[in-house]
Amino acid sequence: MTMRDPTTNPCRLCAPLGASLVFRGISGGMPLLHGGQGCATYIRRYLISHFREPMDVASSSFGEQAAVFGGEPNLHAGLDNLIRQYQPALVGVATTCLAETIGEDVPAMLRRWRMQHPDGPELVPVSTPSYQGSHVQGFHAAVAALVAHFAEPMALERTVALFPGMISPADLRHLREIAAGCGIEPILVPDYADTLDGPTLSEWTPLPTGGTTIADLRRLGGCRAGIQLGRCADPDPAAVLTAHAGTPASTLGLPLGVRSTDAFIQALTGILGTVPAPWLAAERGRLLDAYVDGHKYAAGARVAVVADEDLAAALAGWLTEIGCRVVLVGSGGRSGRLLSAVAAAGGPGDAAVADQDHAALADLIAAAQPDLLIGPSKCAPAARALDLPLVRCGFPIHDRLGAQRLLTVGYRGTLRLFDEVVNTLLARKQAGSEVGHAYL
Repeated sequence: MTMRDPTTNPCRLCAPLGASLVFRGISGGMPLLHGGQGCATYIRRYLISHFREPMDVASSSFGEQAAVFGGEPNLHAGLDNLIRQYQPALVGVATTCLAETIGEDVPAMLRRWRMQHPDGPELVPVSTPSYQGSHVQGFHAAVAALVAHFAEPMALERTVALFPGMISPADLRHLREIAAGCGIEPILVPDYADTLDGPTLSEWTPLPTGGTTIADLRRLGGCRAGIQLGRCADPDPAAVLTAHAGTPASTLGLPLGVRSTDAFIQALTGILGTVPAPWLAAERGRLLDAYVDGHKYAAGARVAVVADEDLAAALAGWLTEIGCRVVLVGSGGRSGRLLSAVAAAGGPGDAAVADQDHAALADLIAAAQPDLLIGPSKCAPAARALDLPLVRCGFPIHDRLGAQRLLTVGYRGTLRLFDEVVNTLLARKQAGSEVGHAYL
């Protein structure tokens, strides 16, 4: 399908937002945006409302003078202030639209700062103008920048580089469990499972504990393989790892559903010839048993999906797997790969619509007449207007608690989502019954 250009209530967010999330997934990492203060404020608001955790984002705080004459003094002063207050191990410097528009050469600016501060933290620049991509593309660009900065050929270890994409902290933790269950030591890039889903602390700390360590980033070149989870990654960090260290790379869909999780586990065990732990087979069996129990309620249900491209493709494939009829797969992404990713996941590629806004998608949802809508909080107005039940999934979720704890990947995450989808369909059926029923 093709639609008009997105202009109203965009279905994507700014590219530096994704980059900021990545750098917060590095141990001792801190994002710094080269541009106006408002960009950092906007990004902090979105990330805090989704993860319900503190999220500092530094800024070089462009003013009118910097916009005309260049922002190098602002960037250098921002770095000095950031290091003085936070003492980070790594600073990820992401550009905003303003800095890109006036042609700031950030890598050169950072080299000049480094000459005056040879013992400063690691500095990783990444180009993230929002007019060139979405928050997800900014996410992948930042991961690729980290790989390019640290990876180099070295002796092989029993490790695998996992590039999970923009998923929840609960998903990141479970990916580590699955990899361990396959006898694999993974290096997740990034890993914000603890930095953006941590415990309540008695005292404020400048930087949260957790995240991918710089030591592990330096080990990327020794990984046996690199696996990108998501077929729409642009750029593809696993391919960057291959280019810099010669590491074999593969691309899989998000492990959502039986087939895609099977493929992920087979890929992991195939790297070192290991055997998956018995608990993985047990979880697979419980998921299949749930499919049997709930198939009569899910089969034939018309479902519309709105999400970032890789999650949208995974959801479409999984919904098809459980017998639902996917009538729309909508996204604001611009990779150009959504249709092929949906088809590769086993979903209906002809139902995919990319590079759209929520206003256009609301019209398409109304025309498709689904029984259920799956999407982020930004879908709530359309769901309300069309009287549709909404299963919240993806980013952002800022009108409900617990987005950071929503598990979606693996057999375990699929089972949780299956229960929620089936129970939502059952609740709608009960609410619309003239006689009501308490037993199904």
